[in-house]
Amino acid sequence: MTAEPRGNYAKGRAKRLEIIEHAVTVFGEVGYRGASLRVIANRGGISHTGLLHHFPTKGSLLIAVLEHRDQVDDVWLTRDGATGVEQLRGLTELAELNTTRKAIVELFSVLAAEATSPEHPAHSYFVRRYENSVSSMALTYTLAREEGVLRAGVDPDTAAQQLVALMDGLQVQWLLSGCVTDMAGVLRAHIAAQLTVPF
Repeated sequence: MTAEPRGNYAKGRAKRLEIIEHAVTVFGEVGYRGASLRVIANRGGISHTGLLHHFPTKGSLLIAVLEHRDQVDDVWLTRDGATGVEQLRGLTELAELNTTRKAIVELFSVLAAEATSPEHPAHSYFVRRYENSVSSMALTYTLAREEGVLRAGVDPDTAAQQLVALMDGLQVQWLLSGCVTDMAGVLRAHIAAQLTVPF
């Protein structure tokens, strides 16, 4: 079997990314159940068959969309050697970033609600994501406590659950407010109240 020429591989990756970006918008607008692969293909200016070449099912496209969001977010959330405070600051920076990508925020908010059903194709993804998010935040708060900057009485596990819930709730409020809710500001104030150092 001959290898695919590098130019074709790069074009294929670019087309996959383009399809994912259109899918983000459509899934965010109408949810997974209401989305149509034909509509997504039309938005991307390709044929339905062309889309199926890259993503054979709507479920496979959905997972690719969610994984793409995670890759982008991980750049902000995984900082080697970062202190607990720096990791928490990264969350507020991510909230700022989200104000520039409404389609992603819509997508996540709609899908997270839909995926509470065990039959939803992204159910397992969201169960894992919430478990990992809370666990990761608990470690961040624990690190802040070990650094001596977490206020007395703040439990890392409880604080982690509160923070994840606050972030998700702020995204919904931001969407419903016409994108004027200060997500990063509210998040920053919440975290600052838990620390003994300037934030």
